[in-house]
Amino acid sequence: MAKILVVDDDATLRALLAGTLKRAGYDVEQAADGRQAVRAYRASPADLVLTDMFMPEMDGMEAIMMLRREFPDVRIVVMSGGAYFGTSDILEMAEQLGAARTLAKPIESEDLLRAVEAVLREEG
Repeated sequence: MAKILVVDDDATLRALLAGTLKRAGYDVEQAADGRQAVRAYRASPADLVLTDMFMPEMDGMEAIMMLRREFPDVRIVVMSGGAYFGTSDILEMAEQLGAARTLAKPIESEDLLRAVEAVLREEG
């Protein structure tokens, strides 16, 4: 069973995403921001990190860069609602930092599961 680290500062959304992934058979760990995510990944690496971009403490960009430096093979799926930039701009930046897939919020369960399954099937 693949382990997924879900990172989002919105506790309700994080719980919804985690619930969807758990029902699909994944082992799920959660973090409220990039700093918690990096700490959690260091303690117990996940098969995939699903992260929001805009969060307090440490945002998704910083977390991706830090994880990529320490764990070059980490698989990352980024989600964003846009916030300060346009959604497509921020998701494009995430891809340049090494995100395997990007998802625009709001996220449909089917799209989430399709992206996660695709990334997990890819060679690491």
